[in-house]
Amino acid sequence: MAGVEFIPSQIFLTASSSLDKYPGKQQHAQNVARKLGANNGLLYLPGQGKVFREDSDMEVPFRQRRYFYYLSGVDEPDCHLTYDIRRDVLTLFIPPINPERVIWSGRGSTVDEAYDKYDVDRVQLSDAVSETVAKWTKKNIGTVYILHPTQEAFPGQNKLPRVDFTRLQMAIDHCRVIKDPHEIKLIRKANEISADAHRTILTNVRGLTNEAQVEGIFKDMCISKGAKHQAYAPICGSGENAATLHYVKNDEPLEGRQLMVLDAGAEWELYASDVTRTFPLHGEWSEEAQATYSLVQSMQEACIKKIKPGVRFLDIHALAHQIAVTGLLELGILHGGNAKEILEAGTSLAFFPHGLGHHLGLETHDVSDTPINSVWTYQDPTCEKVRSGLVTELCKAPVDARSGGLEEGMVVTVEPGIYFSRFAIQQFLQSPEHSKYINKEEVEKYYSVGGVRIEDNILVTAGGYENLTTAPKGEEMMRMIR
Repeated sequence: MAGVEFIPSQIFLTASSSLDKYPGKQQHAQNVARKLGANNGLLYLPGQGKVFREDSDMEVPFRQRRYFYYLSGVDEPDCHLTYDIRRDVLTLFIPPINPERVIWSGRGSTVDEAYDKYDVDRVQLSDAVSETVAKWTKKNIGTVYILHPTQEAFPGQNKLPRVDFTRLQMAIDHCRVIKDPHEIKLIRKANEISADAHRTILTNVRGLTNEAQVEGIFKDMCISKGAKHQAYAPICGSGENAATLHYVKNDEPLEGRQLMVLDAGAEWELYASDVTRTFPLHGEWSEEAQATYSLVQSMQEACIKKIKPGVRFLDIHALAHQIAVTGLLELGILHGGNAKEILEAGTSLAFFPHGLGHHLGLETHDVSDTPINSVWTYQDPTCEKVRSGLVTELCKAPVDARSGGLEEGMVVTVEPGIYFSRFAIQQFLQSPEHSKYINKEEVEKYYSVGGVRIEDNILVTAGGYENLTTAPKGEEMMRMIR
């Protein structure tokens, strides 16, 4: 493309991963059984089958069910698994070879190949799964655990007395919160690829003319490194679009825009990265953009330093709001009160409306068994509205109700932001409780900035944390742009 010195990368695809075999049984299935507290029972999970678009013979791109993958490590369609708790036997059921499908789409694993690739004890063909589960139910007194009533192994199974579809999901959620070394390797690899893609954007951004080009180049770099899937739809918001948290249209020109929020991360072997960088599109910051970036940078640095086992994540979230309010007062965007009064009113939510972060793993917003505002240790009432104003569905808390806070092996995002959404701020200006604290004349200067978000993926370690994200930010980022 004109004005862009972008050189396509070599393809680095290989037949199999260099990482170790995924520990579906040894780490995951056995841990889930212990969490269930059952000495006898059968876990049954179906994988994702082939799905076609509505009124079409075209397939929807395959995406494996994450709960199934967690216990199997199998990223192939139309498979099933059972885990016999008492016998400690994990059985994978794979579809029989269909000659017509092989001609059109290629074949899946054979029985022998499945034994070699996956952490399983037995491999059978999937046409035997219903009979196998039914026979187990008749011969054993234990419970059959399934995720949902719609995922029964044979018709009418979920109406049987020894079938439980209420406990398995919670047990797996509990186990998925703590990542084992293999999972951490996969998240680290996803971050390495994402960092390369972010670097490519930074070195080429001054020659780009549209948000769509940013998305295209980012995806191209990830695919060239073997990461064919994005963990989520890339967010390439320029100008005032940077104030929309999940902006995914990515189709507007960059001319006349100050900043871009690029929130994009590759997926590696089903594990996500989630990386956000904000940068000037034309080489230098405006005064307002620089001030906003510096504030968000200070928020993130202070919050990351607090990460360690035992710390409550929501307490760190409250710290981010305290730093935000202090900074916005110094910039003159907030006025008419002190930091305590403004925090107590919850006015900072006009500029920082989302949670500080979430779990990361098989999902970008990975599972946990505790919603974001269910654990809260702050006694200071000035932070109450900051807590209660969160949209809990969008962000789950990296805490466990049975623990004192963060735990070793958790992977969480730390992603503070300051946004100047005209629509959102106008809602606050309509309230006398908030409008007295917002300097309308000063904030008008910042609407063209849009917003700033910086996001890294943090592993909680025994002694504190490790930042898994290596994409440039701060001065290193600016040297690449200039």
